[in-house]
Amino acid sequence: MTELRAPALRHFCDLSVALGPAREMGQGRAGRRRIIPIIGGTVDGPGIRGTILNLGADWQTIFEGGTAELDTRYAMETDDGALIEIINYGFRHGPPEVIRAIAAGEAADPADYYMRTHARLETGDERYAWVNDMLFVGTGARLADGVEMRLYAVE
Repeated sequence: MTELRAPALRHFCDLSVALGPAREMGQGRAGRRRIIPIIGGTVDGPGIRGTILNLGADWQTIFEGGTAELDTRYAMETDDGALIEIINYGFRHGPPEVIRAIAAGEAADPADYYMRTHARLETGDERYAWVNDMLFVGTGARLADGVEMRLYAVE
């Protein structure tokens, strides 16, 4: 077999995402459904800085075992005026007491639970067109009124 190298990760940016109150939808086909509005935030990274726009949401499904399926769509505007869509999909799970603390808005050490995502970015701005052809992975932490994410470009 041809020798294949393992992908490398390059830090792309940190997202500090402000969230509105969750809207509980009730039990759906796969689990408890909820919508959490994305209402703003900041983007800061090597080569990209900007603001998360007040639009979009995390359409979550909470499965019977407590795992949260994260399914977000929102957008950023870079400091130099480019609009970039972010579609981020992943999972958050951990020990029941940690997940209960997060749900109650209490601080929890991100090392005590799993929050990982894969992200697709898209823009029509030629200065950032390269993001259209990249894969990104992320690690995150849930805060009382927001989420912190670190995105890495997969090279």
